[in-house]
Amino acid sequence: MRGDRGALPRAAQPGGGADDGGILLSYETARHLGLRSIIAERKDEGEGREFKRGFEIGAGDRVLVVDDVLTTGGSIRDVIDAVRERGAEVIGVGVLVDRSGGKVDFGVPLFACMTLDIASYAAEECPICPTGAPLTVT
Repeated sequence: MRGDRGALPRAAQPGGGADDGGILLSYETARHLGLRSIIAERKDEGEGREFKRGFEIGAGDRVLVVDDVLTTGGSIRDVIDAVRERGAEVIGVGVLVDRSGGKVDFGVPLFACMTLDIASYAAEECPICPTGAPLTVT
């Protein structure tokens, strides 16, 4: 989870972040706090995330969204939207690494174990793309 676990309000339900890393961190955070962990998965149709596989939240639930790495915030925003669509309250976001340098604002407290300021570019703004340099995926 991103951040200072000691600052979590009582009765928070950690909600899994966007992908595998968020799921693992959400589960372990919840386990250590004696809470349940839920997962928001990609929607089958369209964009965004939703709760599947019997994971339920609703009005009155307070949710801490957990993910491993924050870069642009898109995946976390999808989870926040899914939580709010169910009528639950997002009380914060926790990440292991904030690669935005603290620039992303979710409108709730953000807790990061590590904050780095790493440049991130949209494809049309990438300074390396016009050079034709090959992309190596490791």
